[in-house]
Parts: sequence; structure tokens; C-alpha cells
Amino acid sequence: MAAQSPADAHITHDPAYETVAPDDFRAMVAVERYPRRSDAFDEIIGQTHDHFWDPHNPAYLDFATSFDLERDTVMPLERFPELNCAATAHLDDATKNRLANQIQRWTMSNILHGEQGALSLSASLCDILLDPGAQEYAANQAREEARHVAAFSRYIEMRWGTPYTVGPVLGDFLADIVASPIVYKKLIGMQMLLEGLAMGAFAGIHAHTRDPLLKRLVQLVMTDEAFHHKFGKIWADRTIPRLSRDEHERVEDWAAEVFEMLLFNLSSLAQRAYIYEGFGLDVAVLRASVRESFSGGRKNSLREGTNIFRVLVKTLLNAGIITDRTIHIYAAWVDTDGLQAEGETMVGDAIAADGIEYLRAINAKRRVIGQKATA
Repeated sequence: MAAQSPADAHITHDPAYETVAPDDFRAMVAVERYPRRSDAFDEIIGQTHDHFWDPHNPAYLDFATSFDLERDTVMPLERFPELNCAATAHLDDATKNRLANQIQRWTMSNILHGEQGALSLSASLCDILLDPGAQEYAANQAREEARHVAAFSRYIEMRWGTPYTVGPVLGDFLADIVASPIVYKKLIGMQMLLEGLAMGAFAGIHAHTRDPLLKRLVQLVMTDEAFHHKFGKIWADRTIPRLSRDEHERVEDWAAEVFEMLLFNLSSLAQRAYIYEGFGLDVAVLRASVRESFSGGRKNSLREGTNIFRVLVKTLLNAGIITDRTIHIYAAWVDTDGLQAEGETMVGDAIAADGIEYLRAINAKRRVIGQKATA
């Protein structure tokens, strides 16, 4: 493959997404830069107050909400394929509950690590986006991602004490897109792929969790993520139609490659083998048992409306990134015709809208809340 120039690699077709090198601070203080502010992001920046929340203020999120992990599971047992197969049939109910909660601890830990990746990536955009409006939005998102990190950190501390280490696949992907100098990989990788995964994951948790604290927490996070997703959509609306055929294929192929990598590895039992081993389970035996019990399980699970990969695929379809060249990759797992017929509405939109109404009621009295907190 011929070497690409930096400008070609960035695939920048809209001034709002023009970038400079992260160490080029002189470009940031060039006087002609300041009046060249795009108004494309003003609406979502201006709506920040509608979904403000403070993870350290119990008016928004009460971390004193108790949950007995010894007697109950954060998510129902039927949500864990490995607990509904022959390899774990010998486990008693108490052991199954403990294992389910440790698997959920792993899931919540990787959600936390994903939020840290979003924070670091948003901060990195502040160093390279030349447009003042785009830069302000990125700074705003970094602030919101920081409160997600704080909230999930505290939730894990309250329920389990410490998080598990990041899964290798997610960790490598986050490191790649945070460090990448290529803006389309940052925006598609975070605002579309990972935000799409997150909205699906949060919608599933919100629908099924037995922990009221977690149910409220993911709803509040979703009020922010819905706006972060809009930032990616603005990029897609302004950029995708302007791409040359070669550029579109490059973007499309990269997205498909990432989709397959995440699909086949992110939820792999091998990623958390050490958890199963702590319960005397061999991960190879467990994986074979799951496959036997759930023939076509991964494919069937992707038909569920809140499945994380289904939401991701719909995000890419709505953005115009997927074409006839690659749709077969996704159609092997997801009903892409059904997704296209659903239109623009995303699975988490209604949950986020209800969350915003909840926050508006609290924020209308925010000044009073602050006075009480200091009294």
C-alpha cells in the first residue's frame, strides 16, 4: 500500500474537523483562528444544562442505596449463558449467584475502563481540533466522561471494592484510538462504535438490573451519551457524503474490521478465564458447553433490541458508513433490513429522555440543593 500523507489519512472535508498536530500550540493562539468558529455544535453545547448531574450529590444519585450481593444478583441469572449450561449445572444456587455477580463486576469494570478511554480521547481531541466550537464540545464531553468515571468507580467500590483489570481486546482498542492522530478513527471509534456499544449495554442493564442504584446510574449516563452520539452524527452528516470512493471504502473497511474484532473477542469467555478458574471451572470446557446449549446463541442474541452489537450496527447504518460492499458482514449476525426499517430512533433514546426530565426537576432546585449542602 502506498504511503499516505497526513492530510489524506485524516480525511478531513469539513473545516469544523480540521486538525493540527497535538504539539502545535502556536496554531491554537493564531489570531485568525478565533473568529472561525463553527456553529454546528452550539445546540448540543447549549443543552448541557438539561442533563447536568453530579455523582457526588445524593440528590442525583444515592450511593447509600443498599444491595445484598450475598442474597441477590445484580443481573438475573438468565442473562448469563455460562450459568445456564451443563458445565455449571452442578453449582448450587449460592455459588451461581456469586459467580454471576463476579461476571457483572467484570462487565462494570470494563464499562469503567471504556469511560476512561472516552475521557482520554475527548481530552486528546482538545489538543488537535482547530475549530473553537468543536474544541469546546470536546472539552465539554471530557467533563461529562470524567463524571462517568467518577460514578462507575464509586459504584464498583460500593459493591465490590475494586474493579477488575481491563480486558485485553478493549484495552488495546482504547489505546489505539486514543493515541491515533487520525480524526476519523477517533470519532468513529469512540462516538459511533463504542458509544453505540455503550448505549446498547446501558439499555440492557436498565431493562433488567435488580439493583436500583445501577438502574439510575446508567440512565443518567445515557442522558450524556445521547448527546455524545449526536457529535458523531454531525461528523457523519458533514463528512460521509463528501468522501471519495476510495476514502469511503477506507472508512467502511476499518469500521467492519473493528466490528468483527469486537464481536468475536469482547464478550469471549477467555477474556475472563481467571474468574471461572476461581470457581473451579475450566474455561475451555465451559465454552464448549455454552456452545452446545446455545446453538446459534450469539446470532440469536443479536436479534434482541438492546443487544450491544445490534445498536452499534444501527449506528453505522444510520451514519451511511455501511454500504452494499460490507453489509453482508453485519447481515450474518443482525437483521439489517429490520434495522433500516426502524429509522433514526435508537434504543436508548426514550430512557435518556426520561432521565433528562428527572434531571430538569432536580436542576430547577439546584441552587437550593447547594445551599443545603453547605449549611
